[in-house]
Amino acid sequence: MIFNETALLGAYIIEPERLEDHRGFFGRIWCNNELKQKGLQHKLAQSNVGFSYRKGTMRGLHFQKAPHAEVKIVRCTRGAIFDVIVDLRPESPSYKRWFGVQLNEENRKMIYVPEGFAQGYITLAENTEIYYHTSEFYNPSSAIGIRYNDPEFGIVWPTEITVISEQDREWPDYQSRSRV
Repeated sequence: MIFNETALLGAYIIEPERLEDHRGFFGRIWCNNELKQKGLQHKLAQSNVGFSYRKGTMRGLHFQKAPHAEVKIVRCTRGAIFDVIVDLRPESPSYKRWFGVQLNEENRKMIYVPEGFAQGYITLAENTEIYYHTSEFYNPSSAIGIRYNDPEFGIVWPTEITVISEQDREWPDYQSRSRV
C-alpha cells in the first residue's frame, strides 16, 4: 500500500501497490501490518457498500461521535465520486479545513479518514458504487453530520447536487451547535 499524506493532519490517500504481469495486477487495499507501521488505526469492525443511481447524488457529511468515533477507508469501485473530509478536531492545526479528492474505478485510490473527521461525497457518474471499511460498528445514537454547504467550511463541490436526503440538506450550522 502506498500512503500519501494530505494537507489535513492524519488523513491519507492510499493507493494499492500494484504487482503486475500479463494477466493484470494484484494489490492490497487493507493490511493491518502496514496500517499499524504507519501509526494508523488498523482495527476493522465493518465493511460497507453504498450505491447511487444518479450523477450528482450527495451523501454526507457524516461521522460518529465518541465513544463510537470511527476511522473510515473509502474506495470507489464503480463510477466516480468527489470525496470530501472535514477536520472537526478542535485541537488540530487543520481544524475546520476540508480536503477533496476524486475516487474512481480507474485510479483505484482510497482515502483514510481519521476519527474526528466528517466525510461525504457527491457522485460524478451514474450507477456509482463505493466500498468502505470502518473501525467501529455503526451506532445510530452517535451518528451525526454537517451540512454540505455550511458556510463555516466553504466546501467547493465540482458538480450540481441533483439528489440529497432531507437529513443531509438540513443539518444545522456547525457554528450554532456545541462542539461535537
